[in-house]
Amino acid sequence: MYGLAIHGGAGTLPRAEMSVDKERAYRAGLSEALECGYAVLANGGSSLDAVSGAVVALENNPLFNAGRGAVFSREGRNELDAAIMDGTTLAAGAVCAVTRIKNPILLARTIMERSIHVMLCGEGAEEFARSQGIEFVAPDYFYTEERWRQLERIRSGDASVSALTISHTGTVGAVALDQRGHLAAATSTGGMTAKQFGRIGDSAIIGAGTYADNRSCAVSATGHGEIFIRAAVAHDICARIRFAHHTIRQAVQEVVQRELPALHGDGGVIAIDANGEICMEFNSEGMFRASRSAGAEAQVAIYR
Repeated sequence: MYGLAIHGGAGTLPRAEMSVDKERAYRAGLSEALECGYAVLANGGSSLDAVSGAVVALENNPLFNAGRGAVFSREGRNELDAAIMDGTTLAAGAVCAVTRIKNPILLARTIMERSIHVMLCGEGAEEFARSQGIEFVAPDYFYTEERWRQLERIRSGDASVSALTISHTGTVGAVALDQRGHLAAATSTGGMTAKQFGRIGDSAIIGAGTYADNRSCAVSATGHGEIFIRAAVAHDICARIRFAHHTIRQAVQEVVQRELPALHGDGGVIAIDANGEICMEFNSEGMFRASRSAGAEAQVAIYR
């Protein structure tokens, strides 16, 4: 048994604002990323390669808040975070607040595989990236007109939007189980629209937005990052499976539908366990998501 799940962010656009053409574009983007990762698994590749490939495809798609198309900080910069984790060894790599790395998830993986560290930030992370031959781009590569308009609405004091609701249409992630029984998780984001003071969310924090352990499951989260950090969401789900012997569905539902709302946290997670069971749960209006298991058809969804 093997399988892959991906997400493109929780919160989504309200149904009333989702045109037929826009929904078609989001579904196409999710399907393309899903197939990039699933093809790796079907050909006997590793879960790490599968989640890396899927997330790279999402980072390259300007519809999503990661890589090209990331949201802007208050200062008008794109500051990118990402993390990846190997469930076999518990090795992990993370990168925060980089501004010129085309695919932050590839830098996170390089940190995991070629450095003695887990997390690197800002200019130091980019210095390491340069030494490893990671691809750089000019900062304007990440620019999209839609994201810039979102920032301007926040800056103008538009009372109809908030930094949370406007930017949840994007944080991306993937979880996978390969044919050898190895789990992996990866998450990438541009963070929160109009973020200030070098704010870092949960995506790059191992145990909060990203976690994988062959003894339990792999998790990638999306939502109100501060709450996910406080609740250690990704690790909590894995721990409930490993130590309390919950099913993946029990663990995910308890965390997403009980623990997060108790802290006034919105969002969702995707998870896959060591048996290939996939769970995609959210407490927001929707979550861009897709999954495929061995021998099954791909599933792509946005709303409930």
